[in-house]
Amino acid sequence: MKLQKILNHLQKLHPKEIDLSLHRIKDLCEKLGNPQDKIKAISVVGTNGKQSTINAIFSILKEAKISCNVYTSPHIQNINERFIFNNQKLNDGELIDLFEEVEKINDKNPLTFFEALSACYFYKAAKYPNNINLIEAGLFHRFDATNVLKKNLASVVCSISKDHLDWLPTDQKTIEKIIFEKTSSLLNSNIIVSKQNSRDTTDCIKKTISKNSSNKLFFNEDFSFSKGENGFFYYEDKYGGLKLPLPNILGQFQLENISSAIATIRLLDMDIKNEDIKKAITKIDNTARLQEIKSGKLKDLVKDNTLLLDGSHNEDGSRVLNEYLKTLDCNKHVIVGMMANKDHKKYISYFKDISSLTTVDIPNQPNSVSGKKLKEIFKDLSNVEYKESIEMAVKSIPLEKDDLLLITGSLYLAGEVLNLN
Repeated sequence: MKLQKILNHLQKLHPKEIDLSLHRIKDLCEKLGNPQDKIKAISVVGTNGKQSTINAIFSILKEAKISCNVYTSPHIQNINERFIFNNQKLNDGELIDLFEEVEKINDKNPLTFFEALSACYFYKAAKYPNNINLIEAGLFHRFDATNVLKKNLASVVCSISKDHLDWLPTDQKTIEKIIFEKTSSLLNSNIIVSKQNSRDTTDCIKKTISKNSSNKLFFNEDFSFSKGENGFFYYEDKYGGLKLPLPNILGQFQLENISSAIATIRLLDMDIKNEDIKKAITKIDNTARLQEIKSGKLKDLVKDNTLLLDGSHNEDGSRVLNEYLKTLDCNKHVIVGMMANKDHKKYISYFKDISSLTTVDIPNQPNSVSGKKLKEIFKDLSNVEYKESIEMAVKSIPLEKDDLLLITGSLYLAGEVLNLN
């Protein structure tokens, strides 16, 4: 309860949830002794694949016995997930101590919630100067609270597509504007650009970072992968090729994220053995990323049928999710819940040949769209039902042998599923 009380306090320090600016976080960091200047960081920006890429890098570094700190957002089940130090999540008591210490120094000055959390992360990270920090950018990056670093080891640019358009001016809701916001202020070090969803996107990124003096690597030009047979894939860059086991995480797009992670690790010459990479990619955390739920209350309801959970929530996320679903020869049933500020029609447009679609409310999320309204938005689709709760939705679907059930549409929904299960 004490942790929730201080979180409530931090959420009320600023009247807005998001206020894109750097002056508040910079002022607080200066009071804290500029801890962000004392860490070794790999920054990860983009629209989709940031968390998965960080998870892959983290898994490799851990396998190589390298200590890491990790800062990601949003969390799935609890806020502790956002704060990893020395390869371990902080417990509630450690978080309370950290938040109270930083807020005492801040002295109730206005900060958005994300700015407060970011300052707390940097403050704690500076106590581990030899650790590698894996830092996920929040909204866009240019005016994001993580963009106070003056130097870093590398920046990874994951797949960029349209999302969070409600934060852009009406006449600037373009992919070019999003690319500018995410990449124009990258630091001069090393830039690794992951596979993008079109050549035009890659070309726009190249143009935007053309004056950046970083060493730059681009997918399919400087590193690549190819799918092999018998459970293997092949990774290739200027340092040579690697024959690797297929990872424990599902989907072709995850091979793209893993390739970017490997490219980053090899570029930084961290003396990591190929054997460490081979072992690590079979141990990647896949929470809410095409995660198969193998036990628990909801799994008991579907019995022998496959239950998948995925937190994708935008058009490009839906596209790659459905590329994976197309590889499966079975009936697919989908339960979906979404936040209000998403493009619901474009998200669902990629779901072809599904046997049923059930909309649900996302509990504890006032900024979500109601399941009833979502059903109305999807009224042109056949076989759409609404159920008030996740559990009711799962119970309502008449699964036959070998049918698959997927729950998707939001990371917040994924968190509720995991908490319920």
